[in-house]
Amino acid sequence: MIVVDYTVPDLVNDNADLYCRVGVPFVMGTTGGDRDILYKTVDASKVYAVISPQMGKQVVAFLAAMEIMAGQFPDAFAGYSLHVKESHQAGKLDTSGTAKAVISCFKKLGVSFDDEIEMIRDPKEQVELVGVPEEHLSGHAFHLYYLSSPDKTVSFEFQHNVCGRSIYAEGTVDAVLFLAKKIQSRADKRIYNMIDVLREGNMR
Repeated sequence: MIVVDYTVPDLVNDNADLYCRVGVPFVMGTTGGDRDILYKTVDASKVYAVISPQMGKQVVAFLAAMEIMAGQFPDAFAGYSLHVKESHQAGKLDTSGTAKAVISCFKKLGVSFDDEIEMIRDPKEQVELVGVPEEHLSGHAFHLYYLSSPDKTVSFEFQHNVCGRSIYAEGTVDAVLFLAKKIQSRADKRIYNMIDVLREGNMR
């Protein structure tokens, strides 16, 4: 049995504690909670787990590319300022985990970011300001990262928009199949992420 966890931020740590005590492998796509404690708890328990704030395979590939760029070209954007805007369905209570991961990469690239992420949860603003189709107000993930040079003469925009939830469902199935193979092959009991899933080519 492999547990799939898509609950709420406040339950992340309690749920992980339960899975670790019982010794059940799990895939967690829920964001929020105390991530440091989460990883320490799971790592110490030696259970099989895939934990990722982003389960969409193509978005994960974008994140992986950002990490490669940050690793190979540190401070390439030194001095640039960053503005981040994200829009999700009104029921999403926490800030986008994907946005936080991308911001972390930009910081390694030398970007200064002290401002808060602009979270848009009002349906009217989502339609009028962000361009979310009305039929996807109940399930979407729009992200915009705007970079500008110190003198404002150069700018870059990175954007990824998701309507619906099928991309996450597909990625979750791939994560479960990946974890099942790890269990079957008696691989190391540890925390894996979606980049691990991508690297092994476990994609349907």
